[in-house]
Amino acid sequence: MASPSQTSPSPFTIVALDPADADLWLDPAVHTYVTAMNYPRSTEQHRAPLWRDHFVRPGWFAVGAVTRVSAVDALRPAVGRLRVDGLIGMDREVLVGVAYGYRGARDQWWNQQLRSGLRRTGRTIDEIASITDDYFELTELHVHPIAQGRGVGERLLTALLADRRESTVLLSTPEVPYEENRAWSLYRRLGFTDVLRHFSFVGDPRPFAFLGRELPLTGPADPCRDADRRDPLAR
Repeated sequence: MASPSQTSPSPFTIVALDPADADLWLDPAVHTYVTAMNYPRSTEQHRAPLWRDHFVRPGWFAVGAVTRVSAVDALRPAVGRLRVDGLIGMDREVLVGVAYGYRGARDQWWNQQLRSGLRRTGRTIDEIASITDDYFELTELHVHPIAQGRGVGERLLTALLADRRESTVLLSTPEVPYEENRAWSLYRRLGFTDVLRHFSFVGDPRPFAFLGRELPLTGPADPCRDADRRDPLAR
């Protein structure tokens, strides 16, 4: 069980998520993902095993946002799916945000898709290598609707990227008109720039954008060290 490192003025505590505790937090995390993305509930059935498979990838790391709800709210079915009681030693704990990623590699499907897209835009071998040879993949970043608009996404992202040794971080996100949603606003605010736009992954007709920026991030961050991966990361 993780224990708070300091008192936070925020109702949300950012905590590193340990694979050993996945039976406690994985279902609420995937539920948060499906709810935030407005995907069919059936998506949870194949996403949970995929996320477990990612635990063993080099450099894997995850953080979550945890808060405490009232006794009345704790009885609501929608909130019950988010319960992670005992993760940081409180009653009625719920997980309302999750972010994870790992070191990118050439044998990963996402990396192969990105390199294929870059080749089609005329990038040279050296240019593609400079983008894809040393990066951290921000695989997932999601905040449940009940906690959106309160800075949780930025705290998760800065905690996840603190102390990374890769030279850059890359991500993919759905294209939206005029970049007008919270995800795009967050990424632009933190300095992410275009790597590849209007790309369609195999099996998904939606257009996506690849964005990236150099590491480390600058400015305030919830620090996370390998030695305390299970400690909360509260500001």
